[in-house]
Amino acid sequence: MTTTTLAVLVPVLPFLGAIAGLAVGRAAPGFVRPLAVLPTLAAAVLAVLVAVRQGGNTVIETATELTPTGSVPITLGLYVDGFAALVAVLVGVVASCVQIYSTGYLREDPRYPSYAALVSLFTAAMLLVVYSGDLMVLLVGWEVMGICSYFLVGHYWETPEARSASLKAFLVTKLGDVPFLFGLFALATDAGTFRIDGILSTVASGGLDHPTLVALLLLAGVAGKSAQFPLHTWLPDAMAGPTPVSALIHAATMVAAGIYFVARLLPVFAASAAAMTVLAVMAAVTMVGSALAALAQDDIKRVLAYSTIGQLGYMAGALAVGDRGAAVFHLLSHAAFKALLFLAAGAVIHAAGTNSLTTMSRMSGLAKRIPDAYWTMTVALLALAAIPPFAGFFSKEAVLVAAEHTALGDRTNAPAGAGWIVLVAGLLTALLTAAYALRLWLRTFRGRGAEAPDHGRQPIAMTSVLWVLAIPSLGFGLSAAYLDDWFDGEALTPTLTTAVLGTGLAVAGGAVLYAVWRTVTARTPVQRTATPHVAHPDADAGLVEAEALHLPHPAEDPADPGRVLLGPLHGPAADGFRLDALYAKVFVRPVLGAASLVRFLDREVVDTYVRGAAGTAKGLGWLVRRAQTGNVQTYLSVLLAGSVVLAIAAVALALANAFAGA
Repeated sequence: MTTTTLAVLVPVLPFLGAIAGLAVGRAAPGFVRPLAVLPTLAAAVLAVLVAVRQGGNTVIETATELTPTGSVPITLGLYVDGFAALVAVLVGVVASCVQIYSTGYLREDPRYPSYAALVSLFTAAMLLVVYSGDLMVLLVGWEVMGICSYFLVGHYWETPEARSASLKAFLVTKLGDVPFLFGLFALATDAGTFRIDGILSTVASGGLDHPTLVALLLLAGVAGKSAQFPLHTWLPDAMAGPTPVSALIHAATMVAAGIYFVARLLPVFAASAAAMTVLAVMAAVTMVGSALAALAQDDIKRVLAYSTIGQLGYMAGALAVGDRGAAVFHLLSHAAFKALLFLAAGAVIHAAGTNSLTTMSRMSGLAKRIPDAYWTMTVALLALAAIPPFAGFFSKEAVLVAAEHTALGDRTNAPAGAGWIVLVAGLLTALLTAAYALRLWLRTFRGRGAEAPDHGRQPIAMTSVLWVLAIPSLGFGLSAAYLDDWFDGEALTPTLTTAVLGTGLAVAGGAVLYAVWRTVTARTPVQRTATPHVAHPDADAGLVEAEALHLPHPAEDPADPGRVLLGPLHGPAADGFRLDALYAKVFVRPVLGAASLVRFLDREVVDTYVRGAAGTAKGLGWLVRRAQTGNVQTYLSVLLAGSVVLAIAAVALALANAFAGA
């Protein structure tokens, strides 16, 4: 079988699995799990084979025109370079782990068949984005992921949190997709094609007429899809969905799509220094702001959500300094440890019996109760904090090294100012990341709240996946030296300066956080009482549980080191710096006001004309009806009277003409 055929099958297999799962899910429930796991697993295996055959230094390319458009043609084709080959392996492996994990996590969920089918469709859409050689076909996968995220985030549609979160995710990402679509059209107009190879050739020859406009329009869509400032607000709320869905969205699909898109078309963005500077500022604000917000969250999944936003900021920063190798390297590394973090958090939630605000600060005894989640999450948090030799250290260092080279003028494909912006923000974020990672670990596994309820052993499908993902979280960074061909042939090794600075700041952040934690816990009495089981993952249930335990609300917890470190900044950071409230005042209220005006005009003006027209027709009908009496004598009288009137009018007209002639 040719490599091209294998590449075609990679997105097709999970798509067929999704169709089959939807078709037979209710009629034959015994086939649901095999149809969810096997096609996705087969796609992962084929993606590995494609990567091996591709070899990193060649491009697998084929295309066929879909239909004549009369202007810019649209083709169905593949464009598999080293980055596409590696990202496809990432998507297949993480999606397979999520599907296997979900068989245990959602084994009693009545809507599991539709959930599994949507996850397969989600996977197929991302693989289409990765392998597509035409931007219009890529857009299909881009938008299918949006609708899949809407349904998956709203999986627990009985709860108002899930309903509002799914709608918010859909609308915010669509807000970015509108300028993104215009950017694609503008890019194709300048290049004369939607094909990626043709666009890159046009950019290389200097044929792009409006690089800044195109790049900025495309960045709007990337900001929405990859949750970058200012369109990042949907991602923390999206935690209302099942935890495996969070792992898939944060690690291998949806948010990764925007970063991958910029990496694939980086020459388009690099053609505009203004666009690269905007991207650098966007990445810097995203990194620092999300890290501060993560330090103030109490919900374990919201901490991880803000963490994802910050790590995506690192990737965007690498792209802003013109190094797509460092960006994709961190994308791959982050996918491994972030998927592990979310799935381990799912085990914590499963063990605690609640998906509520009490998860991180109210439970104790989880380290002994769920040792698999404890040890694997420890590995993942060390990778997140970029502690050597874990994977996050090497990939984050690649970003910092790229920023350093650009700042010092060693790179010419990005402004030096962008390098300084990314470097300073990246180092500050390294300190904050280590602090909130240690805070999460201490409050989750060294908590001083109620004893976690015993729900029995974790399903083997869940624990086995955790250990599988722990391997790349620990060792993937060491493989970078053997993957040069897949990263444009550039070495991704750390340098002494950034390694010392980055690691030193991470250690300092962790040390300060630990010292504050020891101080505040020493002053706070231990409160341990039995905790009721909360069966449904409803956020309101956590508040009921907190009241039953007579424990302080998370926002008032005196044993929170994040509250001490942030001081007066804690409140705004916990609320996402109140961006949602700002957007409500600046955008939502004017739109609602305009909608109210339109409704008034529709009801009081347009409907008045409609009612007037109806009334006029009704009045005329009444007059005509009154004239139809059915009396022959009346009809003859009216006819005679009319004839007399016409005769008089004719005589008068004749006399008037005669006098006028005289």
